[in-house]
Amino acid sequence: MPFTVPASQRQFPLHIHISVVFTLLLLLMGVALGVFNYLQNTRIILDSSQKLFDQIEQDVQLDLLNTYQPLRNTLNLLARNPAVQTDQFDARMELLPTFVQALDDNPALSALYMGDNQGNFFQVRPLRTEAIKNRQKAPAQAAYEVWSVQRSGKPLGTESTKLFYDESLTLLAQRTAINDSYDPRKRSWYIPSHASIDQSTTSPYLFFSTGEVGTTLSKRSSAKTVIAADLTLSELSSTLAKHLITPSTQIVLFDESGQAVAYPDTVKLLSEESPTQLAKVTSLNPALERLINQGADVNHHLDDGQRQWIVSLAKVQDGGSNGLQLAFMVPEDELLADAYRLRWQGTLVALAMLLLCLPLGWMTSRLLVKPLKGLVQEANAIRSFDFNYPLQQQSPVLEIHQLAVSMRRMKETLASFFEITASLSAHTRFEPLLQSVMVEMIKIGQAQAGLIYLTENDSADLELKGLIINDQPYDLGTLAHCVINPQSDQAPQWLRTLSQGQDSVVCTLDLEHAGELAPVMRELDSQNIHVIGIRLHNRHRETVGVLALILNNSDPHAEQEPLSAERIAFIKAVSGAAAVSIESQRLQERQKQLLNAFIQLVAGAIDAKSPYTGGHCQRVPELTFMLAKAAEQDQSPHFAHYNPTEEEWEALHIAAWLHDCGKVTTPEYVVDKATKLETLYDRIHEIRTRFEVLKRDAWINYWQALASGGDEPSLAQQRDARLAELDDDFAFVARSNVGGEAMAEADLQRLDSIARQTWTRTLDDRLGVSWEENKRQATREEQSLPVTERLLADKPEHVFARNESELIASDNPWGFKLEVPQHKFNRGELYNLSITRGTLTAEERYIINNHIVQTILMLSRLPFPSYLGDIAEIAGGHHEWMDGKGYPKRLNRDEMSLAARMMAIADIFEALTASDRPYKRGKTLSEALKIMAGMCLDGHIDPPLFELFMREQVFMQYARRYLEPQQIDPVNVDELLLKAGVS
Repeated sequence: MPFTVPASQRQFPLHIHISVVFTLLLLLMGVALGVFNYLQNTRIILDSSQKLFDQIEQDVQLDLLNTYQPLRNTLNLLARNPAVQTDQFDARMELLPTFVQALDDNPALSALYMGDNQGNFFQVRPLRTEAIKNRQKAPAQAAYEVWSVQRSGKPLGTESTKLFYDESLTLLAQRTAINDSYDPRKRSWYIPSHASIDQSTTSPYLFFSTGEVGTTLSKRSSAKTVIAADLTLSELSSTLAKHLITPSTQIVLFDESGQAVAYPDTVKLLSEESPTQLAKVTSLNPALERLINQGADVNHHLDDGQRQWIVSLAKVQDGGSNGLQLAFMVPEDELLADAYRLRWQGTLVALAMLLLCLPLGWMTSRLLVKPLKGLVQEANAIRSFDFNYPLQQQSPVLEIHQLAVSMRRMKETLASFFEITASLSAHTRFEPLLQSVMVEMIKIGQAQAGLIYLTENDSADLELKGLIINDQPYDLGTLAHCVINPQSDQAPQWLRTLSQGQDSVVCTLDLEHAGELAPVMRELDSQNIHVIGIRLHNRHRETVGVLALILNNSDPHAEQEPLSAERIAFIKAVSGAAAVSIESQRLQERQKQLLNAFIQLVAGAIDAKSPYTGGHCQRVPELTFMLAKAAEQDQSPHFAHYNPTEEEWEALHIAAWLHDCGKVTTPEYVVDKATKLETLYDRIHEIRTRFEVLKRDAWINYWQALASGGDEPSLAQQRDARLAELDDDFAFVARSNVGGEAMAEADLQRLDSIARQTWTRTLDDRLGVSWEENKRQATREEQSLPVTERLLADKPEHVFARNESELIASDNPWGFKLEVPQHKFNRGELYNLSITRGTLTAEERYIINNHIVQTILMLSRLPFPSYLGDIAEIAGGHHEWMDGKGYPKRLNRDEMSLAARMMAIADIFEALTASDRPYKRGKTLSEALKIMAGMCLDGHIDPPLFELFMREQVFMQYARRYLEPQQIDPVNVDELLLKAGVS
């Protein structure tokens, strides 16, 4: 059966699958490469960023080192200058050129100054910018400012002096102030003499004099003097700005208190709330605030709620008493922008490659799949049993090529197998089937001879059924033994092996060991043969026969291809089909035998049911076959085309035997009703008893009248007259009961007159009867005893109601057109005695006629094969008339088959001539044929068939076998045909 796919599944061609897989692989490869490149680039960028962070940290550390170390060296050198130790202003002015030189050499220095334990202070500041000049209110050409606070030797108070010099150290202006409050001893850079350190670095702060961010480095030069330098950190912010690797990068240098020391945007370094203080790191950027408050995770990542940051925190040793911290934050999306770009570029490249490769993959898949499509079409052709489909071209794919070769071989094998099995299944007869089996098997096995043994019935013996040598059938007597017991020691070894259950055997025999096959070898003129033995078994694996193929082995160099495993397997497969065909033929033959036996059993049972019609169901088939044979041999126009096949003969045989099978439903007493009052017994005896009662009543009346003094002669005359009348009436009733002659109207009137006579019943007739009869008696009024009743009664209980299920609808599917009487039975005595012809009432006539209805119904329900589909029509038409007035379907001649018309003639002739009927004697040939001639003239039987029946002396063939000698009298055929109107 065709293979179907569930509706929930979708199937596509192989080239679609290949293309989709190819595309998915490309996509997968592209995605994998893109992801790999993205991950690698991300890793590289992150590694590089970490290295960059480290580099920035080193750069800041180096910048601080480069800034602080020269200053420390300068301070160390200046601290050794003897002029630093003095507390006099004039002596300290000698340090001006030295300080100026140091300031010029270190642009980061904002000022150089010193203070002592007396509170004296000396400072030199370069005026590098106009802002500083304006802040210090210096002359326009001023390049340096010298500020001195002198407390030593000033009894009037502290003297503060500011001197402004140009580039050549020429004094430009001088300002002096008294009682200046500035005291170096109170500044954070000042190192007391009792301190444990001799140098220090302050935390960054905002210089009040210049507004710059910086820190102060100080060095104690002696027990009473400290020299210091102000270092601006503005260059650090520039250094940090150089490391802004993305637009949103945050980099800041801050101290331990969280004040920003260096930031690329220097404007934000000053606090908006207090211009004299440095801004807090947390105020510079929300991300820096999140970093300070929350810190980064272990992977140096920070999520500020808007974006991901990559963070680095580092400790910088210089820049204050406790050093500084460097915070570096880069947005991940900006840092990995190149990775993202590379990822999308990789995706675009993969898509471009995919678009370029798709047509190539599509074309390649189509080329690869094209041979498979051809193989699918070839497989569909094989499924449709079309073995002539053209072969496809070879495929460059090895597996597809191997599949094509295997399919070609399979097609050849299947074609051969189906050809052989079709040939085997075409046979309907056993002998031709065996012959065909041997011929085909010899052809397949490329053998020169073959023989077949079959088992018979339940015997284990094998009987030779066929022998072919060199394509010619041989007499089975060629071999010494036609029946072999495979279990015996005399059986050849190969046969014993097969009988033990092995399916096949291959052996080589020479003339000495050939045994039973020696005559075959002599016919083949061979000294050596190969024997291929195949066990034939049925569906139950039971051995039904043995097939032996014999190959001439005289040439030792001959090709041994017939002995290959593939060839043996093919032979076994075909032999299996052959065994099934053989068994099927045998089973079919046995089924036919069983059916025939069953048919004859049914027909015999019908005849045995009624001893008066015994043999009818057996004689009608014989007569029908005689007439059919005559029609087959006749070449007249009416029968020129009548050439029945074997199946049609079988159908006619079965129909003839079962033409009256419906009689099993007909009550025996109706079929065999010999008198009008007969049912299960003849009720004439009841009427006779009533007449006897009336005769007794006549005598009783005579004796009673005589005892009363009546006239004895007159009474005797009345008595005798009454007795004679009763005898005569009973004799008339008895003659009417026989029904041998038709009753006239006067006879019916006399019956009615006799019936009106009465008699007296003194016993209750409801006692001792069945409940059914009691039920029918309930339809009449019960009378008190004694009851006066009519001599011939039609009582209500004599009428049997018909069941509705027995009615035949006018539109019944079988086309029955019988008139169904109102009642099933009417056993009224007067009603039955008034039958004008024969012994059957209308109800009983219907029961008789209904047997053909039952015949058709019974045969229609039997599962006959299609070629036996006409059996019901043939068997059920033998009571139809050619003029359409027969029964049960009222068919006319043209609506009846020839076989049904034949059976009608056979049934009538057998019924007329039968001598075993109780209600009539068997008629002679001339009487029966005369009646049939009249029936032919009246349109009851088929004229051409009746003419054939007469002219071919079919009636005489039948008469010689089945009629009594006294029934066979002379018959004038021409006269009868003339009477029948067919001559």
